[in-house]
Formats: sequence, C-alpha cells, structure tokens
Amino acid sequence: MVAAASVVVAVGTATGMLSALGGDRGSDEARPPGVTASPRLEPLPAVPSPSPAEPSPSASPEPGPEKDEKAGKEGKQGKASATASASGSGPEQRSGAASTRLYRHPDSQVLDWARANPGDPRRAVIESRIGDRPAAVWFADYSPDTLTARVRAVTSGGAARGQVPVVVPYAIPDRDCGGHSQGGAPGLDAYDGWIDRFAAGLGSGEVVVILEPDSLAQVECLSAGERTARFASLARAGRVLKKANPRARVYYDAGHSGWNAPAKQAGWLRQAGAASAASSDGVFSNVSNFHATADEIAYDRRVLDALGGPPGLGAVIDTSRNGNGAPADGEWCDPAGRILGRAPTLSTGEAGIDAYLWVKLPGESDGCKGAPGTFTPSYAYDLAR
Repeated sequence: MVAAASVVVAVGTATGMLSALGGDRGSDEARPPGVTASPRLEPLPAVPSPSPAEPSPSASPEPGPEKDEKAGKEGKQGKASATASASGSGPEQRSGAASTRLYRHPDSQVLDWARANPGDPRRAVIESRIGDRPAAVWFADYSPDTLTARVRAVTSGGAARGQVPVVVPYAIPDRDCGGHSQGGAPGLDAYDGWIDRFAAGLGSGEVVVILEPDSLAQVECLSAGERTARFASLARAGRVLKKANPRARVYYDAGHSGWNAPAKQAGWLRQAGAASAASSDGVFSNVSNFHATADEIAYDRRVLDALGGPPGLGAVIDTSRNGNGAPADGEWCDPAGRILGRAPTLSTGEAGIDAYLWVKLPGESDGCKGAPGTFTPSYAYDLAR
C-alpha cells in the first residue's frame, strides 16, 4: 500500500486479531498483527545482550521535532510519536506510563512472538515497551458471519476491566485505492451490512472507533459519483455505530499534517458526516504515519475549526511511531531512524485533543522490512530501543 495509513491483512480470529500468514515465529518475520500495544521509553544499546535488563521509562527529550513528509499516498503509511508541546517548538518529550483506562487486548501478535521466543535477547524490550501497551484492534477482513462475535470479544474484554478498547473497522470498498492494503467489502451495500454487524458487537461500554483509515484523505482516487456514495456510506456508518452504543466515540479520517490542506480535508469530512453529533465525535490523524505530535495537534485544530459542527468535537492522534518525526525525504515504508512516540492515553492535557493512541502496532511492517502487515522483531526492536 503505497499510500494507505496502514498495511494490514485480514482479521480472522474470534478475538479480532489478524489471522496468521504462516512462517516461523522465531524468524524475523512473524505473523501479521491485529491487536497491538505501544510504549515510550529511553533508548537501549544498539546490540542487545544475551540477557537484557529492561530499562525503566524515561522523561528524557527525544532527538527533535519531526519534519514534514511529502503529501499524498507516499506520505500516508506509517504512524507514531514521542511528542513536543502544542507550539511545535523544542524536542518532543517521551511520556511515562500509558493510561490505565485504555484496554490492552491480551492476544496480540507481538505477545504471540514474545511467548514463542523466550530466549530471544530482544524479547524483554519488545514485550515491555510494545507488547505491554494498549493498542488498537483492527478488523480488516470481510467476514460478516463472525464479525459481531469478534468485535464483542474485544469490547466485552475492555468492559470487564472498566477499560476503553480502541477498534478499527477497515473494510470500505476500494480500500487503499488498490495499494498494499487493497481489499475491503465487495460493494457499499455489503459494507453497510458489515457495519451493522460490527455495530452489534460494540456492547454498551466506552469504546473508541477509528472509522476507516485513509477513507477520506485518499478519496481523490475515486470518481465524483463514487466519492458521493462513499461519503453517504461513511455518514451512515457513524450513525449506526453511535445508535448501537451511545457511549461509542467515533472518529473520522483527517489524514495527517503532511497531506491535504485543513480546509480541503474538512470539506470531505463534512460530506461524510463528521460534523454531525449523530455520527461523529471528531477526527483522527497520523494513523500509521510519523508526523510529530505538535504538528498533528496544530493541524487537527485547524481541521476542526474548518469543519465546524458541535463544540465538543475533538481529535485523536496516532503516536505509535512518531518519536523522531517524519523522515525529511518523505519515506513512508518502514523508514530508518524512527522511534516510539508518546504512550497511549486519554488524558493529553491539550484542548481539543481527546487522546494519543497507538493505532498502528509498532513493529508491524509497512512492507519493506518484512511482508506487509507482518510483525517484524528487528523493526520492533529498532523502534523500541
């Protein structure tokens, strides 16, 4: 997927995890991810010792604010961050522990790898800094018959602990415009039915819904008629999700700060229902990308201002891989030199910014360091150390 926010493979198990692609779990390319968690700690040595000791979290500054990635599909793939202040000045600061109110699903690809490789010298770092963090659960396959049960498994797990799961419906037709994450439902009528089944699994507890990454920022690949139909289907999706569970918080695709202009993005968001309290709680940005948190805060506020709508609309930012910001050359596919971003939290201290989330699982390849959507331990370790 040259442009999409996240390279994923179909979610297949009852827990909402991505199904395995096969291969040796002990190798550097493991199964594709679905449920994930993400950390933010200080760097470790470049070469792990045979018996690594886990370092404690640090509040030390990260190497400096990220630079803008080129706009367009090429700038859409990665996502994460260790953040600076909203003003954008100065290096980003790594935060401490993740919010205890966000739900960490116990069955993730990174934890599967850690359990299968107890002797790997990278395991302690990957498990503590990535596997132990709450992260989003993606539902990227078109399997309507099992969808409700799989969503319910995640939302009920969070409700049982009084915690908030983050779920990602990702099955819009023509997903990723035929890129690496191509796929989705066979048509919008089928997608509408898929969303109905997704909504039926949301339960009655708090839940954050990241509705269709790339579905709006990448909409120019569609014809005018196709855009109009997609906008209508997304607006319907938001209404269905919020009617099924009034405590669900539904966020729409705002791309990221290096892509579309805020007013342009807001225009598409408005057509898709993102300015209506009946279907939306605001916008999300930086999913699977690397732009600095400060840049995303400023961008999201401009998008929300242009969007209009109820005063309570907010934004959530994917900070999973943006600790060093976006590469200066605009590289989006597993770029070197990236690190984990701010820990997931529902308490950002920033007006209008509802959460920092790990939507993209750190260590999940964009397709260069491993097969698209696979958990790649060497990449995860580079991000975490």
